Amino acid sequence: MSAVTVVFPRLRWLALAWLAVWIPIYWIYWGWPTFLLLCDISLLVGCLGLFSGNALLISTQALATPLIGLLWALDFSWRFFLGHHLIGGTEYMWDTRFPLWTRLASFFHIALPILLIWALRRVGYDRRAWLAQSGIAAILLAASRLIHPARNLNFAFRAPILHRSLGPAPLHLAIIFAGLVLVLYGPVHLALARSFPAPEEKS
Repeated sequence: MSAVTVVFPRLRWLALAWLAVWIPIYWIYWGWPTFLLLCDISLLVGCLGLFSGNALLISTQALATPLIGLLWALDFSWRFFLGHHLIGGTEYMWDTRFPLWTRLASFFHIALPILLIWALRRVGYDRRAWLAQSGIAAILLAASRLIHPARNLNFAFRAPILHRSLGPAPLHLAIIFAGLVLVLYGPVHLALARSFPAPEEKS
């Protein structure tokens, strides 16, 4: 029996159902460029990984989401309790032009990392995830420069905290990319590689 049918027999259908609802909602309210965001791609790829039972897909997003989710939660909490943003990136959560229920859907930033790390107990952590996710990040950062600077997708125009450009476009993107790969992804990769076995070889 194939892994597709046995790894997550119930969760796989919940993941697919969530995508069937989430994708059109986000397309309608946030527009197609939202699917260039690293966090939104993480949800898409992570749910597809849960549906297919694919260890590499799950591993890439188990690597990508924990610290980014933590930063999202920190910025949201900072604004909620102190009235201003610490890092930026959650301003839309207070934009009343969008229905509250669509904004509440963004709490997947907190739930998704927990779910994906739990899933690693079943499928193992694929050590290729760091390289694969770095490639995804590079593509999305480059694509984000094609979207209007006001949206600042993936901080491709203005850095978090400093809220300004870090230099010409190639330099700015290189710094943001290095921060993602080395500061956010690197420590999580090492922690996951030590905590979970590699996926079993399929015969």
